[in-house]
Amino acid sequence: MATTEHPSPSRLRTWMLEGLSDMGKNGGHTGPHAAPEPPHQGQRWWRVMCLTGVDYFSTLGYQPGIAALAAGLLSPVATLVLVIVTLAGALPVYRRVAKESPHGEGSIAMLERLLSFWQGKLFVLTLLGFAATDFLITITLSAADASTHLVENPHLTSALHDKQMLITLLLVALLGAVFLKGFLEAIGVAVALVGTYLLLNVVVVVVGLYHVVTAGHLVTDWSSALTAEHGNVFAMVGVALLVFPKLALGLSGFETGVAVMPHVKGDADDTEADPAGRIRDTKKLLTTAALIMSCFLIATSFITTLLIPAREFEPGGAANGRALAFLAHHYLGGAFGTVYDISTIAILWFAGASAMAGLLNLMPRYLPRYGMAPHWARAVRPMVLVFTLVAFLVTWIFDANVDKQGGAYATGVLVLISSAAIAVTIAARKAGQRGWTIGFAVISAVFLYTTVVNVIERPDGVKIGACFIAGIILISLLSRLLRAFELRVTSVTLDPMAERFIRDMASRKMRFIANEPDQRDKAEYRDKIEQIREDNDMPEQDDFVFAEVTVTDPSEFEGGLTVHGEILHGRYRVLTLHSPSVPNALAALLLHVRDTTGCTPHIYFEWTEGNPFRNFLRFFLFGSGEVAPVTREVLREAEPDRERRPRVHTG
Repeated sequence: MATTEHPSPSRLRTWMLEGLSDMGKNGGHTGPHAAPEPPHQGQRWWRVMCLTGVDYFSTLGYQPGIAALAAGLLSPVATLVLVIVTLAGALPVYRRVAKESPHGEGSIAMLERLLSFWQGKLFVLTLLGFAATDFLITITLSAADASTHLVENPHLTSALHDKQMLITLLLVALLGAVFLKGFLEAIGVAVALVGTYLLLNVVVVVVGLYHVVTAGHLVTDWSSALTAEHGNVFAMVGVALLVFPKLALGLSGFETGVAVMPHVKGDADDTEADPAGRIRDTKKLLTTAALIMSCFLIATSFITTLLIPAREFEPGGAANGRALAFLAHHYLGGAFGTVYDISTIAILWFAGASAMAGLLNLMPRYLPRYGMAPHWARAVRPMVLVFTLVAFLVTWIFDANVDKQGGAYATGVLVLISSAAIAVTIAARKAGQRGWTIGFAVISAVFLYTTVVNVIERPDGVKIGACFIAGIILISLLSRLLRAFELRVTSVTLDPMAERFIRDMASRKMRFIANEPDQRDKAEYRDKIEQIREDNDMPEQDDFVFAEVTVTDPSEFEGGLTVHGEILHGRYRVLTLHSPSVPNALAALLLHVRDTTGCTPHIYFEWTEGNPFRNFLRFFLFGSGEVAPVTREVLREAEPDRERRPRVHTG
């Protein structure tokens, strides 16, 4: 809130912080006078769908093989169960999430509203930990899978067989470079990759279905073997339900679909309060992606099960992890197969783009607002560098191995989908929608069951997620501690009575008394004035205004401040403020008074009794505690010039 001059930022710093109004443009200045960020123009929904689709659609590279290994001959039936859960479960859930949380926060924001204070923040940080697990493992797993396809290419195996780690790191770095260049470039690349990949898969599916139909015995042999193995339809469905959790990777992409909602253009008359066009188009995005993927999943699981021998799906087999590529080479020749391989490698590499976009839209919306990340965390490019470095670390820890990361990926996906289902269930119940409440509750139970089974079978996913959660919480608390004395108030608004008090005081020395409201009777204010005079050896005079702060949610870090003025007991002028932190509210009030009147205000405190360390913890956790020295420290950081700094007196 101070107007101190700052040196001009360097060109590199300006480029890195481009789009961050309160740092990149004003030399680090923060507060209500920072220039507003320009509005985002957005992209057509189908273009944004391609960005989320590089993650969702790229699973065709390995999903048919996973289904064949998990369910064998029952793969098409198990995949049909996955499609039913997708269209009747995940899709309705996330269409509701898009309506309830249209600004990119996703289901986490819906659950955040259920809890306040520190338990709410810790709950959100836990969900962010699973989101980070999902998105970062998507980046590293997809890059590792792309490098695996490259290394296992028959023409390149001899040259690249021991270079998978290096190739994976290069792919991750290249992905980060695309986002450093700009978000629009990332969307353009995604549109080209998704369009090409889906077109090539249409060719493979059509040719595969042609061979299945022309060789009529394939369907007969398959159905006979299926009946001999499982007996009847009910047994088949039961087994398909049991193996369903192993196919859950086919549900990825929904959380990023709502995370990138702010990039959907919507209608010209959309507002932040009511972005009806954005909500409508995001629902189109989610529905179209789910329908496209469902059709491909059913068709590809059918043709791969009937056309590829079971032994080829096993580790070391020619179709392991690349079932559709196997069909492309076998039925369409080496030239088409090579083109298909290149397209698969490209989209697997860029599948991390949707995850990066999700991270860039999700993390900066929570951590800086909680005071649990530096200001520069709101800028895109520094966060791209941070996420890229973390992806390097994860790749190194897991040795660029796809199988080692699969459990963590599935756990992150399922936890986020389960939390979304629970969130929309609660939202429907609060809205009095009995039918939707029951439906969403059933969906929640399905996803919770799937999550629990996945955790039991692959506990490494929870362990990895716990590491991300612990890291986020530790770094967040450390950041909040380092930013404890920051001026957190983004704006100050005075009501007419408060403005009148300030105008009246401007012609004389401006004296405020910080008072902790108790009974608010006449004796309280009379005794407080006498104490201040005695402690500070002041002459008899009545020109005081009391400033009283009521702590709201101390876990909140920043926000606007509204000041109300009132006259109590016919003579005592009182300014009442509501804020998460007493010292920050008082410091913001003093700076605002100084800026609007040109006078230097004085504020008087009494020392807080008790252990200083305990009082600091009270300030850090509950917004009160050692008020006088903390107020002075907040003022010192906000206004380096001692001559212009409001005066703090303590007796």
